[in-house]
Amino acid sequence: MSSWESYVRKVVPYVPGEQPQEQHMIKLNTNENPYPPAPGVIRALKEFDTDRLRLYPEPTCKVLVDAIAEYYGLKSSQVFVGVGSDDVLAMIFMTFFNSKTPVWFPDITYSFYDVWADMLRIPYEVKPLDENFQIVKEDYYGENGGVVFPNPNAPTGILMPLSEIEDIIQHNRNVIVVVDEAYIDFGGESALPLIEKYDNLLVVQTFSKSRSMAGMRIGYAMGNEKLIKYINDVKYSFNSYTMNQTALALGVEAIKDKAYFEETRQRVIATREWTKQELTKLGFSFGDSMSNFIFATHERVSAKELFEALKKEHIFVRYFSKERISNYLRISIGTKEEMEELIRFLKNYLQ
Repeated sequence: MSSWESYVRKVVPYVPGEQPQEQHMIKLNTNENPYPPAPGVIRALKEFDTDRLRLYPEPTCKVLVDAIAEYYGLKSSQVFVGVGSDDVLAMIFMTFFNSKTPVWFPDITYSFYDVWADMLRIPYEVKPLDENFQIVKEDYYGENGGVVFPNPNAPTGILMPLSEIEDIIQHNRNVIVVVDEAYIDFGGESALPLIEKYDNLLVVQTFSKSRSMAGMRIGYAMGNEKLIKYINDVKYSFNSYTMNQTALALGVEAIKDKAYFEETRQRVIATREWTKQELTKLGFSFGDSMSNFIFATHERVSAKELFEALKKEHIFVRYFSKERISNYLRISIGTKEEMEELIRFLKNYLQ
């Protein structure tokens, strides 16, 4: 090994979902929204003044921060934005998880958490979900260096009631608690109202799922003004210009169109519930997902076999070869027509 390699920060990287480029396919593997962004986003992109691209974006991202704050009834000083919720969460890890006591998160959860912890040399401890893939709130009592978990959880889609989230916060008043709500718009109650009650709570959301803008990379955190200031201090020490000009302009249009957001959100939810019924008829079992995906296992056929069979038909779903979940498929919710095609294939394959 070369001498310089001893100084390399070596980590096992996060593995993103496959991004196939086939012309005719059904892509149900990365939880993208099957519907286009709001009409205002499309209009703003067509009318965008490209001369602005020669200029740095405004570093505080004020236009987008203000729009998000207005939407949720917050002060702008309670909102932080970044390049997708991954960027936001990474900044949170850098800012707040700096003690020698381990950060706690579930064993089956968003698989970027342990990657960030390893990269930043943050000690961590995973807390096992129960046999029904539920977070056990009592496991989060005790001394730790911070708590982070998604709600609904990923990749299970299981929702934790707000009362249990508040219980976890109450038992962790001396550390930062992060609720990662990438999928909250598809079911359940946001923990956002609790930020006025608890100064150690951060709620993280994204435009990637319910607002159909995964390709634009916009995420945001909401919390106590002091917490947001601390994250911004780290951001300005790391990269002052995180959001590009087009993301700022299009993000404003996306958050403004409440009617379109509600329409597409309800379409995804309705298709999800229909898909649950059809999968049950075919012998699949799964938790009651409140996200835009279903985490399912079949009574007879292995997940790996189904994954490969679907892929041959250009239907892409997500398979995880990890302990406890290696016999499950995560199936994103597409359009009704796409889900009907999925069900047709499965009926033929499983008969």
